[in-house]
Amino acid sequence: MLKINYENKKSVREAFGNKLAELGEKYPNIVVLDADLAASTQTKVFAKKYPERFFDCGIAEQNMIATAAGLALTGKIPFAATFAVFATGRVYDQVRTSVCYQKANVKIIGTHGGITVGEDGATHQALEDVSLMRGLPNMTVIVPADSRECAQAVEFAAKHEGPVYIRVSRNSSPDIYPENYAFNPDKAVILNEGKDITIVMNGDIAAEVVKAVEILENKGKSVELISCPVVKPFDKETIVKSANKTGFVVTVEDHSINGGLGSAVCETLSENCPTKVLRIGTNDCFGQSGTPSELLKYYGLDAQSIAERILGNI
Repeated sequence: MLKINYENKKSVREAFGNKLAELGEKYPNIVVLDADLAASTQTKVFAKKYPERFFDCGIAEQNMIATAAGLALTGKIPFAATFAVFATGRVYDQVRTSVCYQKANVKIIGTHGGITVGEDGATHQALEDVSLMRGLPNMTVIVPADSRECAQAVEFAAKHEGPVYIRVSRNSSPDIYPENYAFNPDKAVILNEGKDITIVMNGDIAAEVVKAVEILENKGKSVELISCPVVKPFDKETIVKSANKTGFVVTVEDHSINGGLGSAVCETLSENCPTKVLRIGTNDCFGQSGTPSELLKYYGLDAQSIAERILGNI
């Protein structure tokens, strides 16, 4: 099983900001747009290094996305960042028509995704953003699990031709991947091999899932743990192969069980390998204010709750 230092937490947002500033030197066509949240999204790192390539669009997210699309059509590589609720919901029409319909080379970074946004509450906790972006043609959707994966996903986005949405958590979290981890946009990652249960997860919930796997294995269950950062396009092969082996699949995500990772897994298995699936996430509801740890427990997304839910459905 993975050996994780749970005390050594790193900011995924800082990993995004630092990598973006680093890529600015390598890719002179990168420009960055923000909606008056540069300190929160960490685009301030790029802004300090390349002020002439940074555009604060103010609290006008629709304009930011439309501007990013225009810049992309002139040959720039725009990264547009704001909170995930605004980066997907408030700007949906602009993303759909100005970005995806035109296959514009825009990279949208939605920070503060999921209930772990915490005290900001329901209005700022994006629980539908992956679903919204996943439903759009031409869009690639990535939900990194830790700072190491986030940095590599940002570099992939800079190289990739076409629209990309990357969801970044507010919370700091421990790295779950080893130092030699290499992000592969085409393949999910098998973190632990098993034969009784398949668990598929992504995002900042990863550390809780790893703890849940430890609990399950201490109960005598053999768990195959799969990290699936790329929700679209989806690695069907890895999921089907694991489901054929275990016969029971669980999805865990800091997102609604509707339209996100759980839906992607269910759609894949219903068409290729009908299998019992338990979806763990937020159950078609809004979030609320509280500390991240309180909210994880309340919504059944802490390690103990995840393990108990799985044991109760075997």
